[in-house]
Amino acid sequence: MSQLTGGPSDGETDRTGQAGQAGQTARPGEPEGAERWRGVERGLLRMRRTLLTAVSVPLVAVLGPVLWLAAGPWWAVLAAAPAAAALWGWRAIARNWASWRYAERDDDLLIARGVIWRELTVVPYGRMQLVEVTSGPLERHFGLARVQLHTAAATTDAHIPGLAPEEAERLRDRLTELGEARSAGL
Repeated sequence: MSQLTGGPSDGETDRTGQAGQAGQTARPGEPEGAERWRGVERGLLRMRRTLLTAVSVPLVAVLGPVLWLAAGPWWAVLAAAPAAAALWGWRAIARNWASWRYAERDDDLLIARGVIWRELTVVPYGRMQLVEVTSGPLERHFGLARVQLHTAAATTDAHIPGLAPEEAERLRDRLTELGEARSAGL
């Protein structure tokens, strides 16, 4: 299993460089009992950084000269603020990408994300009503798909972005199969 899409197994390391064994958590702060954590594809990082660049470069390129001509050279320095925000965003996007992971357990699916506000979503297989795989034009360009989970709860926000289309389809099929098997007992 690759470093980018899979959790560590015997002899492998995760994105943080820590070694682990299958069935054990590899990162501090992860819940105990997780079977194996998997990260999302690196294409999600590339896609988000491309979007950041596509917005910030034209903004800075237009804002600087406009401020120079309209208000003078000292005001043109304000164009550096979006550039600084873009540099900060470049690193923040990487940290957010690294925080996304999921684990399939016997009775439920765990989805973890977040850097400052960490969130762990636990979706029992028996509560799943619908599992969707979507991929917009930009996601398709970067070879990505998104798995969206729907349960009876109206506030369910369980989704996993940035998966390879094959992995998204595999996950959809497995979750649908497990959901049908678990809901039969309810």
